[in-house]
Amino acid sequence: MPHDDRSSLIPLLDRARSGEASARDELFAKCRNYVAVIAQSRLESWMHAKVDASDLVQQTLLEAFRGIEDFRGQTDAEWLAWLRQILSHNTNDFIRRYRTDKRAVGRERSLAPAEPDDSRAPGRDPADPGKTPSQIVADHERDIQIADAIARLAEDHRQVILLRNLQRLPFDEIARRMDRSRPAVQMLWMRALRKLEELLHQPDS
Repeated sequence: MPHDDRSSLIPLLDRARSGEASARDELFAKCRNYVAVIAQSRLESWMHAKVDASDLVQQTLLEAFRGIEDFRGQTDAEWLAWLRQILSHNTNDFIRRYRTDKRAVGRERSLAPAEPDDSRAPGRDPADPGKTPSQIVADHERDIQIADAIARLAEDHRQVILLRNLQRLPFDEIARRMDRSRPAVQMLWMRALRKLEELLHQPDS
């Protein structure tokens, strides 16, 4: 799929790799929300008392900043995958440091929101959170936009999106973590998805 120069990171990345400081700063500013959302989704509940997601974000971006000359990719997808790889290594380091749980870090997910089921019955707990990421978005460029939109959500909306769409937790578990009933969590999730879609369809300011 050809890149849209208006949204592709590659021109900015090329300037950053050539040594242009302002381009490097802009590139990492654009990617901060993306890395932050992935970091938050990968932190298991037992880790939150020990690790601040912002620390993982800062460390990941710093390492990428210092090592940008080592990146050899040519597409947005390769760049974002490189950032996720650095983040994954850092997260695994924290897990090894705090060996209190042997569960693996959550599987990598696209940031594309799963669409709510047509059934609005609050008590319904669908087996699958929604469409697969590949059915919703065709490229990784949109992940940046989605991460920016998630960062603008209210805290409870952001939390339910992360737990349901990225960590793929069942509603019963989300209800336990958020100290709400399952019907309340399902309604919150649907409202959060609608708000996220609103943000994604707002024209650029």
